[in-house]
Amino acid sequence: MNPIRKKRLYWILALLCGVSIAMALALSALQENINLFYTPSQIVAGEAPQGTRIRAGGMVENGSLMRTQDSLALRFSVTDGAHNITVRYQGILPDLFREGQGIVAMGKLDRNGSLIADEVLAKHDENYMPPEVIHALKQAGVLDNPKRVKQESTR
Repeated sequence: MNPIRKKRLYWILALLCGVSIAMALALSALQENINLFYTPSQIVAGEAPQGTRIRAGGMVENGSLMRTQDSLALRFSVTDGAHNITVRYQGILPDLFREGQGIVAMGKLDRNGSLIADEVLAKHDENYMPPEVIHALKQAGVLDNPKRVKQESTR
């Protein structure tokens, strides 16, 4: 083989190896940071992975909020109208959090199907509901008039 062709071949192989390594690193970094959204019905059906950080959302059930007296630990139920899941959280809830309102909780599922949340997001005005929660409630037939709920605008 001609020495010039051999040198070009080595450069092309080195470039391909470098691009492959860069893509592998980028994909592994992205995979670790993906938080997929699941409804309570999907979680009850076993579609959500255990031990992986997920987002779960729905309406906080009325009368389900239970606080402990001596710590910031609390527990509440989230429903999509068809099924509900228990969310356990350690920390201060957002000011706008209340029963009967839409929330999104981020955390990991335990063996019992409860979500151990490390972050709870509440709506930011009386008409707002996260788009994922609206979609889940529409599918469950709970949301009767979706036009009265304002979705987050795209900018």
